[in-house]
Amino acid sequence: MNIKKKTGLSILFFVVFLDLLGVGIAIPVLAPLFLESNVIIPAAWSESMRTISLGVLIGAYPLAQFIGAPILGNLSDRYGRKPVLKFSLFGTLIGYLLFALGIITNQLWLLFFSRILDGFTGGNIAVANSAIADLSPTDKDKAKNFGLIGAAFGVGFVIGPFIGGIFSDSSVISWFSPALPFFIMAFLGALNLILLELEFKETLKESKKTKISLLSGFENIKKAFKYKKLRIMFLVTFLHALGFTFFTHFFPVYLIQKYAFSNSELGLFYGYIGIWIALGHGVIARVAANYFKSETTLRFAPFLLSLSLVLLVVPEHVGWLFFSQALVASFEGLTFPNVTTVISKLSSPEKQGEVLGITQSLRALAEGITPIISGFIVIAGPSVPTLTAAAIIFVAWLVFITSFKVKS
Repeated sequence: MNIKKKTGLSILFFVVFLDLLGVGIAIPVLAPLFLESNVIIPAAWSESMRTISLGVLIGAYPLAQFIGAPILGNLSDRYGRKPVLKFSLFGTLIGYLLFALGIITNQLWLLFFSRILDGFTGGNIAVANSAIADLSPTDKDKAKNFGLIGAAFGVGFVIGPFIGGIFSDSSVISWFSPALPFFIMAFLGALNLILLELEFKETLKESKKTKISLLSGFENIKKAFKYKKLRIMFLVTFLHALGFTFFTHFFPVYLIQKYAFSNSELGLFYGYIGIWIALGHGVIARVAANYFKSETTLRFAPFLLSLSLVLLVVPEHVGWLFFSQALVASFEGLTFPNVTTVISKLSSPEKQGEVLGITQSLRALAEGITPIISGFIVIAGPSVPTLTAAAIIFVAWLVFITSFKVKS
């Protein structure tokens, strides 16, 4: 691999890392802020009102991304990956500053506005995936490089929750607060923007005219049914994202209600999760790509992921969490990048931006509606969202093994 490609992949890794760092930072901050604090949320609100409002706030970002991501994807096909990534990172920077301001001023509406703004401009994962496809000439390269970017998810989950959990906990140091992690994110966003401007070289070889519309997300859902070769994989993508989001966003509620985790304990535990996600995406998936086609890996990885999610909550002992969570993260590391790889393999080079934009729209839609539903079903029990996740991912696996035809 030449220096240009290595530098490009490194920059894209950092772009995706920053996105997932922000997700990781929010995890140990939002749940305690909504469930235990009476500063932003009125003391008179019931527990169910708090979990529902938490779900709506979590869902606001991916729903806005559902609208914004395909627009950014199409713009990147027309004007190039670099200018769109710059715009996206600038929107993310402003979003974090507004979120911190909302916490400081106790303005709930500002929290929602900032997440919507960040979501709309933060659809850069689809653009990053398109740039990765530009830099990956073979299917094996795609599997490895998508796995590398997936590792950014894990690294973000190692550092993000640690930053969010520690720097939001005033019991660690008196001047730490829930707003501080988001100021840190704004600083990192500015750094990433400078790095992108100075070091990243455009990867798009040939631009094309694309339709730009606020309804592109909904049009992408329609388009998903028109790609005959991709229908099954689009459905698998949607179900996988739907299921895994049930787990990721409301597992802190389980940890708080079952084991009384503090902010810093949530941060440390999710850092542990992130280590295993990084190993799954960055090591296990890349090694597996040397021996198995992506289609072959998907014949067992989602099933084992589903089983691991059940094991996570059935034996209700805190020590068990560390073993079963390692399994969850490892099998997710085998599932996510290989789903993306199969979709990329089935689409032509000139359609990479559009197809991966559709993929991101499906994921964003799933990630947007899931937290809202979780906010209601968690009332039935803190383990219900995780068990729901296991059931949906099991269905995704069934769809793949029964309907997708693996080429010899």
